[in-house]
Amino acid sequence: MSAPPYTLLFTDEASYVLDDLARTKAYAAKCKKTRKALKQLRDAGPAYPALQSHKYSSLHGPNGEDVWESYIENHTPGAWRIWWYYGPGVDTITVLTIGKHPD
Repeated sequence: MSAPPYTLLFTDEASYVLDDLARTKAYAAKCKKTRKALKQLRDAGPAYPALQSHKYSSLHGPNGEDVWESYIENHTPGAWRIWWYYGPGVDTITVLTIGKHPD
């Protein structure tokens, strides 16, 4: 783990979600919020206050990495989140998936 800016890598699942948001007009606002949160994660890092990043205990990365959760939305029914882990490189964050917070 190092200091920002980070390089963001995306799993196939995360890439699919981003593509789906971008091509579906009904998700235009969600797409804009998601891109803003990803930019904050990349440029300011997980400690950026609006992201409220914290460890997510019920999920691990492919090699047992700690997974973190960052906010896209808050105080919204069905608020969206970004799930990610540090690596594989020192200055890299891998985004596992993006979606609705499980209730």
